Amino acid sequence: MRLVSLDRITEARRLLEGVVRITPMEHARDLERVHGGPVYLKCENLQRTGSFKIRGAYTRIHGLTEDERGRGVVAASAGNHAQGVALAASLLGAKATVFMPVHAPLPKLAATQGYGADVTLHGDVFDDTLAQAIAFAESTGAVFIHPFDHEDVIVGQGTAGLEILEQVPEAATVLVPTGGGGLVSGIAVAVKALRPDARVVAVQAEGAAGFPPSLAAGRPVRVPHPHTMADGIAVGQPGELTLAHVSALVDDVVTVSEESLSRALLLCLERRKLVVEPAGAAAVAALLEHPDAFRTPVVGVLSGGNVDPLLLLQIIRHGMTAGGRYLALRLRVPDRPGLLAAILTRVSELGANVLDVEHRRISGALELGEVEVSLSLETRGPHHCEEVTAELQRAGFTVLT
Repeated sequence: MRLVSLDRITEARRLLEGVVRITPMEHARDLERVHGGPVYLKCENLQRTGSFKIRGAYTRIHGLTEDERGRGVVAASAGNHAQGVALAASLLGAKATVFMPVHAPLPKLAATQGYGADVTLHGDVFDDTLAQAIAFAESTGAVFIHPFDHEDVIVGQGTAGLEILEQVPEAATVLVPTGGGGLVSGIAVAVKALRPDARVVAVQAEGAAGFPPSLAAGRPVRVPHPHTMADGIAVGQPGELTLAHVSALVDDVVTVSEESLSRALLLCLERRKLVVEPAGAAAVAALLEHPDAFRTPVVGVLSGGNVDPLLLLQIIRHGMTAGGRYLALRLRVPDRPGLLAAILTRVSELGANVLDVEHRRISGALELGEVEVSLSLETRGPHHCEEVTAELQRAGFTVLT
């Protein structure tokens, strides 16, 4: 299968001038302490529409004939591709119809409509949404814009690779969040053509990692039930074209846990002051989960920042828990006046913040005259959790597991 060329990506770079932003490269000094060398973050979360998708969508739609554009374009997406297609079609004068799952986040739905697309909600799972979009294309003549498995889409995404090497010419490793593989394919073409010694690494959520089995089988293999908070890379099966690019050009595929994704999102928010969606934080998650695996200087791509505020709140809590910033304790104590106040005073003296308290007198595990106190605490990290627990035990309170 023919791979896309560097020349085509260079042409796309000229095409996209004035359409996409040259997104900033953040120097992540806090991550250098772990990796022993420079770490940079390519901020595609600050791209137009909030993700890299506008690069490929505009390149693809621009490549259509006047007749094809006149028939309109159609896409299926949970969010980022939808917004990229909607804006690109609007800029190029084409009518866009986008099919989204019925449970698509409301901010992504509103943004897609705001860019001028007609949105239809269909299907509880993305495969049903995709099938409906393809059926619409067949019945109306609209051109289906695939989210990743098309040469023009890969070419457009590859322009991010050119920017990476211009901003960090000495990059030794480039980490790329990967779902269907369009972004990592395009970046790999650019990087390997200009810096063949640099390593390109695809990062997938371990609950939706279609590339490892597909590479092993030599053909696209479907993950039966892809499940991850990172909906932007929750793709059950890579494409034929993207698999060929990854097989030929990508040096490694690593997976990351849900805990690492939430910790990475929290780190971007707290330390870098960057709003990143779970998929967009996958490269940072790989840096946290595999601290000794990558040669520096490392560039991690923050591929998107479109996250539902309600989901963001849940992920922040999840990330704080994964990072040892929350502590849940159950104490068995004598039922005496003033004892609960004494516990809370001691917790305060230890520097922990009380989030929730529950006081129970009824339990089969309690002796006569005992009560159980459940505490939810905010702490400074794992060592602080251990300190608080040990000090409460030394104070004579029975800590239950």
